[in-house]
Amino acid sequence: MIRTESGFDRREEKIVDEVPVGLVYADDLFAVMLATPTDLEDFATGFSLSEGIVGSAGELAVTAIDELTDGVRIRMQLPVERLAALLKRKRNLMGGSGCGRCGTDSFAETLRPLDPVRSAARIEPDAIIRAMAALPSGQSLNRETGAVHAAGFARPDGELVAVREDVGRHNALDKLIGALARARIDTTGGFIVVSSRCSFEMVHKTAAAGIPLIAAISAPTSLCVGFAETVGVGVVAFVRQGRLTVYAVPSRVAMPV
Repeated sequence: MIRTESGFDRREEKIVDEVPVGLVYADDLFAVMLATPTDLEDFATGFSLSEGIVGSAGELAVTAIDELTDGVRIRMQLPVERLAALLKRKRNLMGGSGCGRCGTDSFAETLRPLDPVRSAARIEPDAIIRAMAALPSGQSLNRETGAVHAAGFARPDGELVAVREDVGRHNALDKLIGALARARIDTTGGFIVVSSRCSFEMVHKTAAAGIPLIAAISAPTSLCVGFAETVGVGVVAFVRQGRLTVYAVPSRVAMPV
């Protein structure tokens, strides 16, 4: 039921799906995330890359996606050495749709270091503004429900290459990273745009993917900014209405002299 100026109205509304998604490696449940059950092979690939479980999409084989009565299970296989390393660090994790590092059992695991991003990319401010302005065009699910986040990848000139959506901003970014890896798209010169705030985990995933800059429509966190400086990821936030604010690694943005 919807209240309007003239009273109340009854109509059908689409509600976005949010279900438990179990990530299973060689019959071992590693994590359960609450997510939108779309682009699940992209999600599994991106999650595995972001977590350091695999080093490339080619090391991961998604063998089955099972629809269960209470959720979805994604079954995957890994090379022997990758599986052995995973079993050493295994943690069962229940991750909410807004959760990025839930379930880790130590500060070291949460803040695990990454190599700095090796890219000489410098992105023009206009390209960032252009990509963010184009992001809604790839948000078909959000237009229907008003309930999901989006992550997009843009070329240096601001042209959007891919967009993925999910109720969780971290999940949307994992889906995007997985899609880019599976399509073998070179990401070293482009950048990420997201329809959310920018947290530590968003920068961690961006750095793990070797992408030099992330731009958010909303604010960053202090941990995000500090970590971004250590890994060389530019953080740009409040990208809206033709404006933006650079918070970390300003050399990633080609600011006018």
